Amino acid sequence: MLRPAPARRLPGLLLLLWPLLLLLPPLAADPVARPGFRRLGTRGPEGSPGRRPSSVAPDGAPASGASEPGRVSGAGVCKSRPLDLVFLIDSSRSVRPLEFTKVKTFVSRIIDTLNIGPADTRVAVVNYASTVKIEFQLQAYTDKQSLKQAVGRITPLSTGTMSGLAIQTAMDEVFTVEAGARGPSSNIPKVAIIVTDGRPQDQVNEVAARAQASGIELYAVGVDRADMESLKMMASEPLEEHVFYVETYGVIEKLSSRFQETFCALDKCALNTHGCEHICVNNRSGSYHCECYEGYTLNEDRKTCSAQDKCALGTHGCQHICVNDRTGSYHCECYDGYTLNADKETCSVRDKCALGSHGCQHICVSDGAASYHCDCYPGYTLNEDKKTCSAIEEARRLVSTEDVCGCEATLAFQEKVSSSLQRLNTKLDGILEKLQVNEYGQIHR
Repeated sequence: MLRPAPARRLPGLLLLLWPLLLLLPPLAADPVARPGFRRLGTRGPEGSPGRRPSSVAPDGAPASGASEPGRVSGAGVCKSRPLDLVFLIDSSRSVRPLEFTKVKTFVSRIIDTLNIGPADTRVAVVNYASTVKIEFQLQAYTDKQSLKQAVGRITPLSTGTMSGLAIQTAMDEVFTVEAGARGPSSNIPKVAIIVTDGRPQDQVNEVAARAQASGIELYAVGVDRADMESLKMMASEPLEEHVFYVETYGVIEKLSSRFQETFCALDKCALNTHGCEHICVNNRSGSYHCECYEGYTLNEDRKTCSAQDKCALGTHGCQHICVNDRTGSYHCECYDGYTLNADKETCSVRDKCALGSHGCQHICVSDGAASYHCDCYPGYTLNEDKKTCSAIEEARRLVSTEDVCGCEATLAFQEKVSSSLQRLNTKLDGILEKLQVNEYGQIHR
């Protein structure tokens, strides 16, 4: 009796195929989970790309890797800032149909990373070759689906590469309020991304300069044979952030993640990865800058702060001494012998004796806020200059000496006067006698 062959051969067949089965990748419902695919962003509850899932596990514990430095945590941290965005795409003859399809995919993927809407980002597309065609204006579509469908309907123009004319057209006819752009008061950035694979057949440096002067930020994407110097002429500064190059259209889609990072306003201040010592301030561009508390200045590293030397600035108003405080402020002080007035800046004399300029030899005695007198140590007496002092015994000796000298001089003077008086009396007596004689003689004649 013959038995069915499959029942006998199945184990042997499985043994032969088992090594091959081990080499196959595991099946996954999501194609992006397979090797060779890269997820560019996880769609959040509203379908906006670029938002990462919450880093909190269902049980409330942090998910693996949520605490790693620099990792974005929490849904909604990353949100593309509002833009008026215009794509300028090269559809010249050098761009083959399949390559042009890659360009449209590149545009669609960037649109996927943005928040599209009348109050968010508005998108327009300018198609250029030897002529320029505005495919749709900024106000034409207000949702991603209709935008991507409109991009998918674009067809190449085939001839020429008039990059300068494309920029001029965007500046004159697309970045206008009438065409759907927001006005200057809205502070919405105006951004243009120009894609080309060749050398422009017209002048681009002057028109690009005018566009940038009007407030348009230009990104230049070069593919394959694109002229690097022309890309630099068209792009805004800094060039390392505004010039991109890929070797083929086949990899241009990879640049969409670069633009996602550029247009995504990461709140680094909220993530606490800023490194600012005092204050972190988010900019409208999605970047940030550091500031310092009042009384401090930002150091050259643009992160740390140092207390301002307000005393060195010469604007403190202190009459005598300015003292820097650790808090970045300052206070005024006065020299010895002075006191700080109620205005906390000027000074008044408190004790002239303390100033050290009184001139007293022994003791300075304050008589109030602005006067003083000198005094001497015990055993001394104040001299006539009211400053210096002499010992009392010495003073007595000097007085005694002066008295002796005075007496001798007086006696000598008295003797001299007495002698002179005696001589004068003698003469007077002689004169009187003569007068008497003459008078007597006249009487008896």
